[in-house]
Amino acid sequence: MPQAKGVSGLGSCDISNLQIIGRLECGRTQLEVSEELGIVQSVISRLWQRFQDDGNVSRCYSTGRPRVTTPNEDRYLAVTAKRNRRSTASDLSRQLSSATGTTVSRQTVYRCLGHIVLYARRPVRCVPLTETHCRLRLAWSREHALWTPQQWSCVMFSGESRFSLQSDSRQTFIWRAPGTRYHQENTIKRHCYGGAGWLVWGGIILGSRTDLHVQSVTMTGHIYRDVILEQHVRLFRGAMGAEFLFMDENARPHRANIVDECLQSEDITRMDWPAYSPDLNPIEHVWDMLGRRIAARQPPPTYLPELRRALLDEWCNIPQDQIDNLILSMPRRCKACIASSGRHTPY
Repeated sequence: MPQAKGVSGLGSCDISNLQIIGRLECGRTQLEVSEELGIVQSVISRLWQRFQDDGNVSRCYSTGRPRVTTPNEDRYLAVTAKRNRRSTASDLSRQLSSATGTTVSRQTVYRCLGHIVLYARRPVRCVPLTETHCRLRLAWSREHALWTPQQWSCVMFSGESRFSLQSDSRQTFIWRAPGTRYHQENTIKRHCYGGAGWLVWGGIILGSRTDLHVQSVTMTGHIYRDVILEQHVRLFRGAMGAEFLFMDENARPHRANIVDECLQSEDITRMDWPAYSPDLNPIEHVWDMLGRRIAARQPPPTYLPELRRALLDEWCNIPQDQIDNLILSMPRRCKACIASSGRHTPY
């Protein structure tokens, strides 16, 4: 009968194998050892057979399947993916075959790029920023980075968004490394989302919010004055007094002369706001909440009147403490904008 080797220098797996062999040599059956140690009986059977043949209880290691690509070909895939981040794995496979003659599968491309932590991810959609935009955003953030919660509690953040029945599938992927989501080369810049639907306006303030205004037409200066300012903003200004600050975006209807005259006549102080700064406006996250709530409705809205009712209902159902947390995140938003030198932030 072959004898088992000593335990000196053996790994934990080999120690476990010695325990199996020891039990079998004591007359235990393979089924009993399998149930006692929680090991599949076929594994015990193969180990016992190998021990009987050559006295070896160590695990047999395999070199594995040989690599299809060479290190140079891996570097070629990485460089090609970084130069054109929207290339699919199939595109990269075809380019590699054309350049080197080596044919690989899509899964091989994913594995090769994964070894250098380059993964297929959806690009971030954000507004285009010029150097002037970045400079103004940076200056505004530095000015407001040390504001207290009491100061932010006097600000009404407002904004508009469009909701439609047609969703954005966002099936385009790019190759990027972890932690590089907001780098310039990993974003898609666009001004707005298209599609027929409802244009909504809302305002949020610490501890409260306005009613949601829903309309099908484009916002104009007259609508903004007669509906938004007269019916919504003016009421909060009257309740809060002179400390009230009204933040609105720099859309053209918001800067019409009739709007400026209305703000002046109602003694409503408008907060200075840097252009192209949705990441600094917490109401953008409220729109995301509203969109997710609409998408989660069962059944989801299938026609515009139903979508309008759903928007009004879900706007009222958003917990106020979540809105308050977004407003209280303004110092962090300012610091993130400063850290990015005025460029895009994770917010």
